[in-house]
Amino acid sequence: MPCEGCAERDNASTGATMEFLLLGFSELPHLRVLLFLTFLIVHLVTLAGNTMIFMAVVMEPSRPPMLFFLGQLSAVELCYTLVIVPKALLSLAAAGGNPISVLGCAAQMHLFVALGGAECFLLAAMAYDRYAAVCQPLRYAALMGERLCLRLALACALGAFAVALGLTAAVFRLPFCRSGRIDHFFCDVPAVLHLACAQGYAAELPLLAACVLLLLLPFLLILASYLCIAVALLGVASPAGRGKAFSTCISHLAITFLHYGCATFIYVRPKSSYSPARDKVVSLVYTNVTPFMYLLIYSLRSKEIRGILRKMLRRKKIGEL
Repeated sequence: MPCEGCAERDNASTGATMEFLLLGFSELPHLRVLLFLTFLIVHLVTLAGNTMIFMAVVMEPSRPPMLFFLGQLSAVELCYTLVIVPKALLSLAAAGGNPISVLGCAAQMHLFVALGGAECFLLAAMAYDRYAAVCQPLRYAALMGERLCLRLALACALGAFAVALGLTAAVFRLPFCRSGRIDHFFCDVPAVLHLACAQGYAAELPLLAACVLLLLLPFLLILASYLCIAVALLGVASPAGRGKAFSTCISHLAITFLHYGCATFIYVRPKSSYSPARDKVVSLVYTNVTPFMYLLIYSLRSKEIRGILRKMLRRKKIGEL
């Protein structure tokens, strides 16, 4: 059924004046203070941790490829949380919801999709790095040179930016209901598509295409890399050697499962199965808890990161003395 009172199809004439209202968690007034404090603490810890990891990687003169990609991933997570969480905190502080302009909503959606897509591509690049380290150890230095790492990082950013721009433009060309009430704490694609008056599956095709490019394609590359790694490990006679090789992949596998688990649940499904309450909870985990878990995985599993942070602390103590 079409929504009541749809806006004109030419959104260009209404984009400057029309506003959306992010309802956030307005249906839970008794939990607003608790949610606000939880969001704020997790956000500050995530910001501080990712900033520290990024600065540690930047200050390290000799960076192996995996450390370089970890620095890029920390930068993406840093921007990712800054795009989403401050607006979510404002929606918790405002009792009746948080208004956002159409232009602001489009910008938030574009940045969110672009940063999430860049993370998917970076995970694929990191999987290739693990493949080269395990399956081609003698040629690893030649395969993963500094120039190739820079090209991969740039391709990840530009590819995700282009796909996100096309998806955002396609979403905001649709006619929206005049109420403009988004039952979410940020301008997520399914939540905004839920306001569209367009019938059928045509409105979902851009999201489907973006999912293929940003989720399915990197996932297939990651899967192919780890299939090659599994085949190579089967040929290793020593259990200790297999365990040592596999331990280098655990952090990347944990991050991949976290990222793709939530992203697949939210985006790879028809519009008819959209549930605002359920999506907000999953998005809460996806945008707040998952970056915090990444931070724990980096610091606990990466020996390089721990070593660099220890060197930074020693330098600080020496400087103070």
